[in-house]
Amino acid sequence: MKLTNKQLATVVFFVLFLSMIPAANYTLLHFGTSCPVNQPCIIPVWFSPVIYAPSGVLFAGLALVLRDILQRLAGLYLALIAVVIGTILSYLYVNPALALAGCSAYFLSEMTDTVVYSFLQKYNLILAVLVSACFGVVIDSTVFLHLAFHSYEFIGGQIIGKFWMVLLSIPLIKFARSRLNYI
Repeated sequence: MKLTNKQLATVVFFVLFLSMIPAANYTLLHFGTSCPVNQPCIIPVWFSPVIYAPSGVLFAGLALVLRDILQRLAGLYLALIAVVIGTILSYLYVNPALALAGCSAYFLSEMTDTVVYSFLQKYNLILAVLVSACFGVVIDSTVFLHLAFHSYEFIGGQIIGKFWMVLLSIPLIKFARSRLNYI
């Protein structure tokens, strides 16, 4: 059985979306400019003044966009299935102390992103991605930091870091739309 280009793109975005969870959790504990003992590794996300965020924010921000594209390619049903699978992966691939925080933040932010994106996508794809990501980023950051660390010390960095990834993805979405008629 040969896959069409659209089906192949759907498989690729499904796998990419699900890979963001283990990638975010791995980098959170192993990659950063500073990795204090029993704390998340951090990276700078803004440089004047320097603002830091846990390193997993890069993949968490990208996950919101990948879910939007997956929904655009395959529909709401497959996107929701991916969110449920992603929530389970979030629980399995994270430090047990962070499992509830990660699952809760992931599920709530992705579902919020899904609702906002679903409403806006019929009007403008780029606007839908940006606005839905704004909601998802704030919810993911707030829920995760509150449940995981009972601190909002990195809230600014979390939001900035995730939104950087959303902004960096916009030219790629525009490029894909110009080349592919199914995005």
